[in-house]
Amino acid sequence: MGYWNSRGLRGSNLEEIINLTNDKYREKGIALVQKIPTPIKPIEIDKASRHITLAYFEQKSTVDFIGVAQKIPLCFDAKETVQDAIPLKNIHKHQIEFMEDFEKQGGISFFIVYFTTYNEYYYLTLATTKQYIDAGKTRIKREDIGTKYKINSNGLYINYLDMINVDLNDR
Repeated sequence: MGYWNSRGLRGSNLEEIINLTNDKYREKGIALVQKIPTPIKPIEIDKASRHITLAYFEQKSTVDFIGVAQKIPLCFDAKETVQDAIPLKNIHKHQIEFMEDFEKQGGISFFIVYFTTYNEYYYLTLATTKQYIDAGKTRIKREDIGTKYKINSNGLYINYLDMINVDLNDR
């Protein structure tokens, strides 16, 4: 089991930007997307502050976000890397299986990948991810995702909904 204080806050800046974006989408009435919390089991609690200091994940998480935009169900996971590629070891089999099942029900599944070194966000389709996994690749380079799927950002918000239209047109 993974422990909360070991790796649990990786990508929290990216998730916060996505949360701000989702709030903006909701205010405009164009999408309702929420962060899905990963259930944890507290092990140690600081009695004075009543803060959890050690916990473990009770179960495997599926995706980070789920919701609907313009009557289209969507789910996605946020990934962050300092490299020029997203390591596929960061994408787990149970996540792919959930996303595949989600798409069988008519939804759209994808990843938002933040390349911190370049300060760039990309929309990575489930189909592309599966193609690389099936080919035995260990990573997907930023250049292989392509500028077509680069998400516009103003630093505070990332407009990932535009990429859904691109994805739908490519299917």
